[in-house]
Amino acid sequence: MPRSSSSPPRRWNFPSSGRRLPDPLPVLPLRGDPGRIGWEHGRQAREPIAHNLRLYFRRFRDEAGLSRGEVLRQAEGWLERVKVLDADFAQMVEGIAAGAGVPPSEIAALNARYELLYAAFAAQGLPTACTSCAVLPERTGGSLLLAQNWDWFPEVRGLWLRVRWGDLALLAFTEAGIAGGKIGLNSAGVGLAVNGLVSHLDRSDGEGVPFHVRTWRVLVSHDLDEATRAVEEGGSPGSAHFLVADSKAGRAISLERAPTGTARVEPVGGILVHANHFLRGEALGVREPLREERRSTFLRQERLSARLAQAAERGLISTKDVEEALRDHGGYPDSVCRHESPLFPPDLNYRTVLSVVLDLGARRLRYTPGPPCTSLYHELYLGRNYEGEGAVGCG
Repeated sequence: MPRSSSSPPRRWNFPSSGRRLPDPLPVLPLRGDPGRIGWEHGRQAREPIAHNLRLYFRRFRDEAGLSRGEVLRQAEGWLERVKVLDADFAQMVEGIAAGAGVPPSEIAALNARYELLYAAFAAQGLPTACTSCAVLPERTGGSLLLAQNWDWFPEVRGLWLRVRWGDLALLAFTEAGIAGGKIGLNSAGVGLAVNGLVSHLDRSDGEGVPFHVRTWRVLVSHDLDEATRAVEEGGSPGSAHFLVADSKAGRAISLERAPTGTARVEPVGGILVHANHFLRGEALGVREPLREERRSTFLRQERLSARLAQAAERGLISTKDVEEALRDHGGYPDSVCRHESPLFPPDLNYRTVLSVVLDLGARRLRYTPGPPCTSLYHELYLGRNYEGEGAVGCG
């Protein structure tokens, strides 16, 4: 990734503390067989899918050094592997392509973008981002909270999927054109947050279950044991972190997945925080390429842990406490609430694209589309029949 040769300034222009309610993200209602679910996704999100395709092919070129032809070649191989590993997911991918009116290989490239980009990040020691946490009922007085700042390309177009899948319903965030979802909750009380990880063993064409197939499998799990198996079973072409939780069991667990296997990290004192480095890397036998700009992962781990510990000292941790912790600017701009850095060109930058707090017991989530420091949180929920939705702001 190209970087500016100038050193970072000593003083930062922090965003204004005034907060507004931004425009909500689209919510796509989806039901039917996998092909139909994908087709409706593609039909309803044609324009943002076209936008994301343009964005990703540029960043594949500029960040991973991959030509369009090479991306499509790898994407076609990825789709053939997924047809064997998870036919339902492959049908959703092909359905999106049909609904959006684009070749399946292009939608496969979007869905394979984790493997394509993170293998390049691992090889080049480039930065990853995102900070997630879980707060157990013993610390909240009843609710099991999962939360995350998802840091990625500022220009990416995201949306929510409201999916009916067998006896389950789920609300999941995704990038337009990527099947299934990657952050969300379901009607069984299972929730998921994620973080990118890199290791020296990651391969874009490696064997095993791809990242977005795993996130989908977790989101359609009925309990923590099923969700854990969805992460631990099968090989893995790359590394990633899955923070899974189950409101019925009142439990959450971090699962650090690498090509060599999976390591578990349990909450301490009812709180669990994870950024973009392995906490059990030695047990997994992996090495991490760490350049200077990736050191923010350790800072973000410390800052979010400290903010939640401070909230716990004052009493029970509330949703608002978690939201304020996600607005932390320690280490700005590579902070928990992440902003564009002058170390990177404008078209190769990162920032918090989604901030979300999931209340698994209430089947409700609150989110901001963008950095939470300047935004109020919208609200979405699965109602009594898992069909309701709303959007409200709070201070």
